Amino acid sequence: MQVSRQFFLSARDFEPAYLRLYRSGELGRRIEEALAGLGCCTVCPRACGADRASGETGTCRTGRYARVTSHFPHHGEEDSLRGWRGSGTIFFAQCNLRCVFCQNYDISQSGEYRETAPNELAGMMLDLQGRGCHNINFVTPSHVVPQILEALPIAIEAGLTLPLVYNTSAYDAVETLRRLDGVIDIYMPDFKIWDEEYAAKYLHARDYPEVARGALREMHRQVGELKLDEYGLARRGVLVRHLVMPARIDGAEQGGDFLARELSPDTFVNLMAQFHPAGEVTAAKFGELNRRITHQEFDEAMKAMSSAGLHRFD
Repeated sequence: MQVSRQFFLSARDFEPAYLRLYRSGELGRRIEEALAGLGCCTVCPRACGADRASGETGTCRTGRYARVTSHFPHHGEEDSLRGWRGSGTIFFAQCNLRCVFCQNYDISQSGEYRETAPNELAGMMLDLQGRGCHNINFVTPSHVVPQILEALPIAIEAGLTLPLVYNTSAYDAVETLRRLDGVIDIYMPDFKIWDEEYAAKYLHARDYPEVARGALREMHRQVGELKLDEYGLARRGVLVRHLVMPARIDGAEQGGDFLARELSPDTFVNLMAQFHPAGEVTAAKFGELNRRITHQEFDEAMKAMSSAGLHRFD
């Protein structure tokens, strides 16, 4: 596969960022700092103050240990992540957002899942590597960053060498993201909604637009534009997802302008058309979302993103 030299990082020359941090001892310091913060939790923007270190659960309904719903090679992710052997996804239960339209509602906002100890989480990473996956893809990780960091040295010492993907809603605390500087190779944030009123109504987080903008700036500062290897696989950088929604409540015009102007016109974007009624959406409740999007709505969103200067699309 031909890849522009500007966005190229050879597979032969690539080393996951976390290995350098581990060798220097800095990863150990970050882990101690992150775990100490669980005592009065500010891991995510909710900053609920729960004593998760003692097992108390806050907004995320997760205590001392992460809860994993599943891990498997995922063949439905973006081409540059799934490749030919799949992206090694680890799905965490309980999201720190409360999107009424969530297509994974059963694991993000409901259900009981067993706590996963650090050695188990490390074992999942190694299992996915052993099954040939191209990366380790942490799905909905915003509230369990300390637990991910805690498990990472165990996996490294047992031979983990895959790039790490941080697959998030972008409702992330900048201070938490800074602890991941030099740990995460590929950030894959959503940019869901631009308008505060819509964010309050549909995400139960009025501050989502502001928080997401800050999070995306920090992610881009750490890893820059997405770089691919000679096989077309993502190695390092930011890949932004944007879900086009009915009546264009997502704000693709403003979002596209932000990405091009404040991150880079070379930002890699996956404009997604798969919205369908899910979660709490019914004709009687959030009826304005009770349909799929039209071709015109998707075309308008694509035109808005392109007009903003973006040109790298999945």
